[in-house]
Amino acid sequence: MSKTLLSSLQRGSHQAMEEIYHLYWSDIFDVALRKTGDEALSQDITQEIFISLWENHKTINLSGSLGAYLYGAVKYKVINYFKSGSIKEQHQNALKALMDEKHAEAADDRLILKEFYSEVDDAIALLPEKMQLVFSMSRKQEKSIKEIAEELNVSVQTVKNQISAALKLLKKSLSYILLIAVLIGLT
Repeated sequence: MSKTLLSSLQRGSHQAMEEIYHLYWSDIFDVALRKTGDEALSQDITQEIFISLWENHKTINLSGSLGAYLYGAVKYKVINYFKSGSIKEQHQNALKALMDEKHAEAADDRLILKEFYSEVDDAIALLPEKMQLVFSMSRKQEKSIKEIAEELNVSVQTVKNQISAALKLLKKSLSYILLIAVLIGLT
């Protein structure tokens, strides 16, 4: 039967082409799908094979069966697809999308951190003036307890007490912010 179909196809019979299409389409598609794992790609490959068959119908010279020819065509189309770099391009696009997503997440994280620091600064501003000064010198200016005591002309113990009290007040007023920071992974 395939010899008759092939002869009719070679003479340009549209009916022969339709019969071949209906006879082999699902098998060719299944082979392409097994090899690629991508349904849309497999449909494209299958269509390309049948388009190529029609475009070259006058010059096709088969020594074997039409089925073997079509199965071989699937093999070569799949190999050419992978060689062509289409798969590489898909991976590059996926990587770019992932990087864009990570960049957006980093921007979100920076915004969250900015808000976090703003909340901390607001809480520090609510501390008593002397305590605020000692805490600021310790944490922002990174001065030692001894340097702060000398500069403010107070005892080292007073500076320690001020820092300890400031940390307790800040911990209490910022506990919800610290909880959020832990939950979103900033700490």
